Amino acid sequence: MFFSVCSFAIVARMGFIAACEDFLGGATTFTPPPEGRRPMSSAVPSAAPEKRAGRDAWRERYGRIRARTPELAVPLSAEDQTIQSMPDASPTKWHLAHTSWFFETFLLKPYARGYAVFDDAFAYLFNSYYEAAGPRHPRPLRGMLSRPSLETVAAYRAHVDQAMLALIDGADDALRATIAPLVELGLHHEQQHQELLLMDVKHLFSLNPLQPSYGAFPPALVRRAPPLEWIEFDGGLFDVGHDGAGFAFDNESPRHRVWLEPFRLASRLTTNAEYCAFIEDGGYARPELWLSDGWAAARDEGWTAPLYWTRETEEWRIFTLAGPQPVNPAAPVCHVSYYEADAFARWSGKRLAREAEWEVAARSAASPGDFAESGYLHPRPARAQGLAQMFGDVWEWTQSPYTPYPGFRPAAGAVGEYNGKFMANQFVLRGGSAVTPADHIRATYRNFYPPAARWAFAGIRLADDR
Repeated sequence: MFFSVCSFAIVARMGFIAACEDFLGGATTFTPPPEGRRPMSSAVPSAAPEKRAGRDAWRERYGRIRARTPELAVPLSAEDQTIQSMPDASPTKWHLAHTSWFFETFLLKPYARGYAVFDDAFAYLFNSYYEAAGPRHPRPLRGMLSRPSLETVAAYRAHVDQAMLALIDGADDALRATIAPLVELGLHHEQQHQELLLMDVKHLFSLNPLQPSYGAFPPALVRRAPPLEWIEFDGGLFDVGHDGAGFAFDNESPRHRVWLEPFRLASRLTTNAEYCAFIEDGGYARPELWLSDGWAAARDEGWTAPLYWTRETEEWRIFTLAGPQPVNPAAPVCHVSYYEADAFARWSGKRLAREAEWEVAARSAASPGDFAESGYLHPRPARAQGLAQMFGDVWEWTQSPYTPYPGFRPAAGAVGEYNGKFMANQFVLRGGSAVTPADHIRATYRNFYPPAARWAFAGIRLADDR
């Protein structure tokens, strides 16, 4: 994720239609566009029963994932959904519109016969960073978009959804083969923005003196983490990257071989208690622990603890999506930058994992943490021994710069801008977080952020050489 717009790669390979049909869930009803909008073509040709069943599964997946984004906005007022808290974040209303713009731009305009654009101005307002798609509204000024109204954006989503369902229903085999990868890409793009929406709302609410709550969840009852153990891995030659089965972004490919020396990983994520020990030992005041750019960032920004932490008398508190809570000593530390993660690793006498090490180790992961489906929306303490929390709870910083794999080539055209042009000045994170949809993640998934970014749900797992 690059700031408040997602910058993962375009589809590399997928198991074609099967990748769109392997999911179950509740049906979704979409509201038709308001009166006065131009009609769109929605004729659906007859289909054989087996094809109809396949389309129904595809349609259901589209409806279920698309419905989740406005559901996330339900706790928010219209005012909440318009404000932009910083240039790196986006208003909720913008997320709702941009994800619809994606389907309109890359699927409906080129492939839906007779499709009527909802509003020509939206191509400018809700483009994120696609130069080939035309000019766009400046990202730092998205919070100035009091118009269109939230009601108009909802109507835009309904308009796009109706047209997309008609496109799915009416596609013959040839068209379906063409659009299936783009539909799946659009759905994963939507899930990226679902996570971003929650990140951005948390940052927004943290700046409000009223300290509002997005949703209620009680503090985790577990206050003691399992003992930290070291899981050892033999070195050797390993294949890493996506193997071609199912969906993946193109930055996960090509699959290639890497040589790894023997290494070991911490059995769980670094806890708040362990990070507090770093703070209390003067970790933020010791330049020898920090990279030069990290030390400058910490001084310029006044960092003395992770983002959202405050000290009240003798207690650390953290702002969560449920409002302020005491810092749970057993929970994973969260909202730290790469610079902080690296400084903590140096203080510990260890290091961060390389992304290939993380991927190889993840194949033997024992117990995942929480994803967005849990409804908790905050990392919780490890609940198992062995290699735990490799997936969920917090994204794990690696020491690997975000660069292309050998043989990587971005796709031609605007969709090729989805990823490749961001392969500089970023570091890779792995594993997903407590606000990531569970069916959006996999072992080869490469997230990335600039090293000073802190508002992502990012944490630390220590690594070491054997």
